[in-house]
Amino acid sequence: MIWIVFLIYVACMMYFLFFSESYGRTDISGYRYNLKPFSEITRYIRYHNSIGNWHFILNIIGNVVAFVPFGLFMPVLVNSYRHFFTTFFGGILFSLCIETIQLVFKVGSFDIDDVLLNVCGIIIGFLLFHLFVCIRNKVICDE
Repeated sequence: MIWIVFLIYVACMMYFLFFSESYGRTDISGYRYNLKPFSEITRYIRYHNSIGNWHFILNIIGNVVAFVPFGLFMPVLVNSYRHFFTTFFGGILFSLCIETIQLVFKVGSFDIDDVLLNVCGIIIGFLLFHLFVCIRNKVICDE
């Protein structure tokens, strides 16, 4: 059952990241990329009043929140992902693949800041997984 939920999550992510025009992804004719860490994050924070809260939320908070489920699902589905570094590096690889696909197929831009924000979401999801495990174990021990 959890695999089905995970596959639905991945399908939704693929739709929003590669096909949906209404979630910040616009069709571009050329290749765009940002390899300078924190430049787009800084720009969104600095100018969030002029670019609007919607773009700020979508690009900063959205990139984090969208990847929290990855950090939750992977330790449940794959035992080796119960270790922090496996989840961390697996998350980096997953995010780099997405950014590279966006660049190659011109359905977005390669942005290192997106990778950083995505990995933050994955780490939050991983920590939530371990919090749930600790709570579950405490409840089981208290019974």
